[in-house]
Amino acid sequence: MGDVQHMIMTMIVSFVITLILGPIFIPMLQRLKFGQTVRDEGPKSHLVKNGTPTMGGIIMILAIFLTCITTARINNDMIFALISIIGFGFIGFVDDYIKVVLKRSLGLRAYQKLIGQFALATLLAIYQSKTSILGTQVIVPFFKQTIDLGFLYIPFIVFVTVATVNSVNLTDGLDGLASGVTLIVGVFFAMISIKYAGNGIGIVSSALVGACLGFLKFNAHPAKVFMGDTGSMALGGAVAAAAILMNLSLIIPIVGGIYFAESLSVIIQVTSFKLTGKRVFKMSPLHHHFELEGWHETKVVMVFWAVSVILSIIGFISLA
Repeated sequence: MGDVQHMIMTMIVSFVITLILGPIFIPMLQRLKFGQTVRDEGPKSHLVKNGTPTMGGIIMILAIFLTCITTARINNDMIFALISIIGFGFIGFVDDYIKVVLKRSLGLRAYQKLIGQFALATLLAIYQSKTSILGTQVIVPFFKQTIDLGFLYIPFIVFVTVATVNSVNLTDGLDGLASGVTLIVGVFFAMISIKYAGNGIGIVSSALVGACLGFLKFNAHPAKVFMGDTGSMALGGAVAAAAILMNLSLIIPIVGGIYFAESLSVIIQVTSFKLTGKRVFKMSPLHHHFELEGWHETKVVMVFWAVSVILSIIGFISLA
């Protein structure tokens, strides 16, 4: 079976598994009262979402894991990609559990999250620096060359990984937004893996696409379930691992431009308010700004999806 056919089969299997798991887990989350609490200071249209089951990211994590171990031969790259997905997902799960089940609104403290994130990111960085044929080099988009980061490689990769995971987490704020954007980004990495990686990363990326597509069945507006930090951090771990294991960490700000913009909007908002007492955006992250400008939630999501498609095309051109 060719790589493309194998990846399509993987995507279909992951999609089907997600569709099967959804009706099993969503009622379970409802019975356990794992409901989302919507912030009062957010858009008023979101208040109707109070009580919607969260932590649905478990569905996607299971679908990706089950698909990978049943449809492909396991190799080291796949193992480390799955460690990244499951590991970051677990940090998100603990955070969700504390907030939703133990009713402690702050969840994990920032330093507690960062300790776990830095540990996983360092593991990924060390593995890639020791096993990649490029060593500590990364591919520079548009220039068709590499740059050797030397001793800066591991701290740089750690920064990229942690930044990506938290940026995807910030993107998860509207029905279908993070899952749809990550589906598009996953398609990019699945297709580009044919040129830049072995079968392992292509399989994980394809499983990611199938899981996101299946999850949209339950997460598109009006959402029947939210992914929670469990899902958004797992998706962030998947995106970071796919890029890093193909030495394409510098492509993330391009194809993941929506993640980058969401994160940047928060940084700008906080910095501006602390320095001047004024807000640049009506609310951050960026998707909430557009909602408060009068855009319907579904319009924001569709526009952000469209931008992600355009950015992925630019990503392909940059590596052509």
